[in-house]
Amino acid sequence: MNLDLSPVWISLKTASVATAIAFFLGIAAARWMFSYQGKGKGLIDGIFTLPLVLPPTVVGFLLLLLLGKNSPIGQLLNQLGITIIFSWSATVIAATVVAFPLMYKTVLGAFEQVETNLIHCARTLGASEWRIFWQVILPLGLPGVVAGTILAFARALGEFGATLMLAGSIPGKTQTIAIAIFFASESGNMTEALFWVLLMIGIALGAISAINYWSGTQQFSNKRVITRCLLFISQFSVLINRFSLIRTHKQQTTNNQQPTTNNQLFLNLKKHLPSFTLETTFTTNGKPLGLLGASGSGKSMTLRCIAGLETPTEGRIVLNGRVLFDSKRGINIPTPQRRIGFVFQNYALFPHMSVIENIAFGLQHLPKVEQREQILKYMNIMQLKGLEHRYPHQLSGGQQQRVALARALAIAPDALLLDEPLSALDTYLRSQIEKLLTEVFSTYEGVTLFVTHKLEEAYRICDNLLVMSEGKAIAYGSKADIFERPTTYTVAQITECKNFSRTTIIDSQHINALDWNCTLQVIEPIPNPLIYVGIRAHHFSFPKELDRENTFPCWLVQMSETQHRMTLYLKLHSAPTNPQEYHLQVEIFKEKWVELKDRSFPWFVHLDPLRLMLMEG
Repeated sequence: MNLDLSPVWISLKTASVATAIAFFLGIAAARWMFSYQGKGKGLIDGIFTLPLVLPPTVVGFLLLLLLGKNSPIGQLLNQLGITIIFSWSATVIAATVVAFPLMYKTVLGAFEQVETNLIHCARTLGASEWRIFWQVILPLGLPGVVAGTILAFARALGEFGATLMLAGSIPGKTQTIAIAIFFASESGNMTEALFWVLLMIGIALGAISAINYWSGTQQFSNKRVITRCLLFISQFSVLINRFSLIRTHKQQTTNNQQPTTNNQLFLNLKKHLPSFTLETTFTTNGKPLGLLGASGSGKSMTLRCIAGLETPTEGRIVLNGRVLFDSKRGINIPTPQRRIGFVFQNYALFPHMSVIENIAFGLQHLPKVEQREQILKYMNIMQLKGLEHRYPHQLSGGQQQRVALARALAIAPDALLLDEPLSALDTYLRSQIEKLLTEVFSTYEGVTLFVTHKLEEAYRICDNLLVMSEGKAIAYGSKADIFERPTTYTVAQITECKNFSRTTIIDSQHINALDWNCTLQVIEPIPNPLIYVGIRAHHFSFPKELDRENTFPCWLVQMSETQHRMTLYLKLHSAPTNPQEYHLQVEIFKEKWVELKDRSFPWFVHLDPLRLMLMEG
């Protein structure tokens, strides 16, 4: 069999050039569509994807209309002496058009899989959008880029219909393997057709094997080829980084609102959300402020508005005399220029960077010597020595937390925002990090906001508390005042008070607790209106006699046990008739329980008048 192998070289050459063009066009289009949020996004995406779903002959016909001799483009090319139809260039164009959607959609899907918090974190560290793309999005989307490249190559290699219509079947010039198979089988030369088919299957299997290999790659840093690709990307991105740093520096130096040494944050914002409207106003200084509230109360959204990750509907944010946002004046400083450190709930460590690279990410504007000094300083403070070259997946939760905190502090931010940083830690690690945070906050000179839904965390770490509910600040003050004298039922509930009763006023020193069916003496001034009385679970005592005011007989309904405490559910005045019939929830240490459990019923429980909390609705 005298076989002409020119279709192999034409196909490989065409597929290689088409893949190269689709590679750059696909990445550029994916990058643009990833950040584009306009109304026409769906239509544009449909146009980019259209060649993937249309029959190849339809694509070929449209290319003929676009590039034919009677089209405007065809007439222009003819005047320039350039011929596209029935040329090798036509095979490249056809292959590129059909390969592009695979490259574009695969890369776009890879970019969309990059965790949003990683991108937000990079912005808070001062990175420009171009730098984020080159150093975060593209490296993390690299397996998708590789898979898209392989798919695009395979598609370009097997293109038939559009190529036949646009380039024809000219042996030695435009005849590819796919076209050779068609004409060989049409002429009855099944042996030759089988040869081309087996060759094409081999190439396709190779492409699929390569995709499976790259898809199974989970740890980028452990793969030599990927590491080299990341190194190339990082080296190339240095050029982008230099330009972005120069631009950022100019924007910061031309900002006429200069920072002051007075550490103060003023916040007055409103943002409409699907479930509620966030409306909060407060001023805080250098002392740590805890934002306390249930999940979905607007705590994290408040931090994100301060950092510039979300845009308020209206309002004003001023940090150290510098206006970060003002809806009336049209001011909205971009996140990279706000100089705000942000510790995310999931830490948002860049998974493809080592510990030292994570900490250094926000220090690219500094000389190398200063970068090293800052890195060493915060690695020592956070006790990270010996972990410099480890990657996030090789660290424990506590170590990841310390790296995230070191990275946020290394940029010397004017404000430090922590979004539930202890929620993912176990009890032991949480206590260790709480101690570390207390030490760090004692020397940090900027504004600190600490978000949590746990009162104990906020109480240990922060001096002041802001209690939020359904998007509104409902209490603000020192932690002792918030805890001991909550003014409303909601504040008391958020601060973990477990005992409430509706109440009416008898006189200036006595109230009627309706749900507990008892009269209570009070010492504090009675607010008007008075709706609820409450007492915390650990503020009860158990005298042996009815010898004081606010002492009542009680019976034990049920109990629960922890390693140090007992929780008792008590019914006042009479014995219970079912396990759910109780008035008070009391917490005592086990030492007290050892003494109490042997007493006969009824016990006597005392509600200290100084511990009673009188609340509005």
